Amino acid sequence: MSGHPSTYNPSTGFEKWLDKRLPIVRFSADFMDFPTPKNLNYWWTFGAILVICLVIQIITGVILAMHYTPHVDYAFASVEHIMRDVNYGWLMRYLHSNGASLFFLAVYIHMFRGLYYGSYKAPREMSWILGVIIFLLMMATAFMGYVLPWGQMSYWGATVITNLFSAIPVVGESIRTLLWGGFSVDNPTLNRFFSLHYLLPFAIFGVVALHIWAFHTSGNNNPTGVDVKDVKKDTLPFHPYFTVKDGFAIVLFLILFAAFVFFNPNALGHADNYIEANPLVTPPSIVPEWYFLPFYAILRAITFDIGPISAKLGGVLAMFGSILVLFVLPWLDTSKVRSMRYRPVARLWFFLFVVACLALGWLGGKPAEGIYVMWAQIFTAYYFAFFLLILPLLGIMETPKPMPRSIAEAVTKPKPPEAAAPAGAVPAE
Repeated sequence: MSGHPSTYNPSTGFEKWLDKRLPIVRFSADFMDFPTPKNLNYWWTFGAILVICLVIQIITGVILAMHYTPHVDYAFASVEHIMRDVNYGWLMRYLHSNGASLFFLAVYIHMFRGLYYGSYKAPREMSWILGVIIFLLMMATAFMGYVLPWGQMSYWGATVITNLFSAIPVVGESIRTLLWGGFSVDNPTLNRFFSLHYLLPFAIFGVVALHIWAFHTSGNNNPTGVDVKDVKKDTLPFHPYFTVKDGFAIVLFLILFAAFVFFNPNALGHADNYIEANPLVTPPSIVPEWYFLPFYAILRAITFDIGPISAKLGGVLAMFGSILVLFVLPWLDTSKVRSMRYRPVARLWFFLFVVACLALGWLGGKPAEGIYVMWAQIFTAYYFAFFLLILPLLGIMETPKPMPRSIAEAVTKPKPPEAAAPAGAVPAE
């Protein structure tokens, strides 16, 4: 699919001159003409939605940076200044803060779609790995951005998370000191986080370009998981068929986005972050943003020592391991069938995995005590078992359903023969 011939033909002298020196118009035309599997459903529109989210975050972030002051004495006041005195500053801030939440909502749906339809399998391993790198960069960017308002949750969240690195043997203390820029969360920390929070979205943009390049090289996956056999029968040009479909989904997503921004902009935040940071007053409960809660639950689920590994180090390893395991997923799943449409047993285990992730998100916001810890341990065990045990074994043991021979066959299924009409029946007009 990646080697389809270019259909662009320069018509004017300027286009011919530009095409020989910088074929940007040819690149755009080939991108629009890219042969795309004709059976892509609306789960595939989240890729375009994520690009829109990233652009919104970069634009609003640059505008906010013009008015923000990265200093512990002025950061909180500068955010209030943005909200009250800067023209449309409240809109820029609410677009940026809610945009982060909607960005993660879209990326989680995008990742679950990739898991369900096997988009991480050969030959798309590189595209999947680049996607996981984007996810890690997003998490780092969001964490540093959450510190910038310098409210109570900002300060204490930074304190708790950065202290986790001290559990790493040998280098842990050095990493924590490097992040702090000193010996506590203070002005050097805020400056470092602001600098990195401004820089990383552009790094994300670069990796997104590689991610798109990777799946344009290997070709799109599709709901059947069947490779393209005939470009003419199995595919359609990306434009106008899928640009219209993506555009419709983007409009629906922006309506949801606008509902949060204009009607309930603080629904996804924490009230304590409207209190200025105070190192002498600890909040009753310290919780991260909702999109970090599943990993926070995994961190707190390890309450026991594992041989020479302390509970604190075990929690840190489990939290980071829950993300790092995604890098090796293409080699853990041993099934030759990509899509779980044709793997009924794997589909059941996948839906249980989704339930486990949602449950971990809920448990991450609960106190680390009593039955909440027990359930977090159960769902954490299932999370890792899904990747390390269930998928490898199912690839060997499961018998998949028959698959269509081509994408075209799956789209245009032959209709069953109509029943013969009884004698004397009058045909319908």
